[in-house]
Amino acid sequence: MTSPVLTETPPPPGNDAHPSVSGKAVRPGDRIFLGLSRGSGIALLVIMAAIAAFLTYRSVLAISGDKANFFTTLEWNATGTEPKFGIAVLAFGTVVSSVIAMLIAVPVAVGIALFISHYAPRKLASPLGYVIDLLAAVPSIIYGLWGALFLVPHLSGLYSWLDDYLGWTGIFAYGDGAARSLFTVGILLAIMILPIVTSVSREVFLQVPKMHEEAALALGATRWEVVRMSVLPFGRSGVISASMLGLGRALGETMAVATVLSPSFLINTSLLNPGGGTFAQNIASKFSEANQFGQDALIASGLVLFVITLLVNGAARMIIARRKEYSGAAA
Repeated sequence: MTSPVLTETPPPPGNDAHPSVSGKAVRPGDRIFLGLSRGSGIALLVIMAAIAAFLTYRSVLAISGDKANFFTTLEWNATGTEPKFGIAVLAFGTVVSSVIAMLIAVPVAVGIALFISHYAPRKLASPLGYVIDLLAAVPSIIYGLWGALFLVPHLSGLYSWLDDYLGWTGIFAYGDGAARSLFTVGILLAIMILPIVTSVSREVFLQVPKMHEEAALALGATRWEVVRMSVLPFGRSGVISASMLGLGRALGETMAVATVLSPSFLINTSLLNPGGGTFAQNIASKFSEANQFGQDALIASGLVLFVITLLVNGAARMIIARRKEYSGAAA
């Protein structure tokens, strides 16, 4: 004897009191939120495209009227009867000062972040973290004034010491004069980006799963071995992201660099002698006195800085993607 087959009658259409969750907007609030989110993303792309189009258009006008090579000329005379200008000095100064800042700031910032997150007592870690965060809110002009009035006069002794022991390399040769050089700019930028790299790295290190650290300790690992085997691999992509944030500020810093640096359109083999310049500093110092064509020339240099920033961020994304197994999402 066969048992009867029970069939379930589907509910009539239109009488479903509880609609299933399908990922689509089914309520007015969902539709509004979806529209706002989508509009925000589209607005960001439109703004970026508008900035790129504006910079490109004005740059083409300037480069087409340049009587010299835009990429290799060591001169900036965009307001003359025969305008001649180039970005060689600006590109060199921007890249060199930013690299110096990163070489100084990133190791120190990672060390401070590790100390706050894994070594310092709680009573010390909280105030120290607050002070680090507070440094990130100091205006650029304050850093510039401090650099010009305090840092520059006190670097002469360091520069003389570097000249005595490393002057034979040519990179650290130093003559008499104020220490208003790219190396000083790099030191000042390192101090400015230190809070940014430290804060982000600290938050990443605090997200390390406690099970990883406890497992390493249970196997007999020392505190340093726990940091080396569990904390640093987990936070590597976060440290890279923090470094790129700091590098972005270093590349585009204006007022602090303009206050400290003694600019000249000359590429010095020594990092300790005055001279050089950066994109942001040159734009800030010359824009107010430039005519229409001179402003177009400065905008052309801004386009180069814009492209450099995009390339740096793109390279950082590629590095993070290759090391995604160390990210928090993969843990």
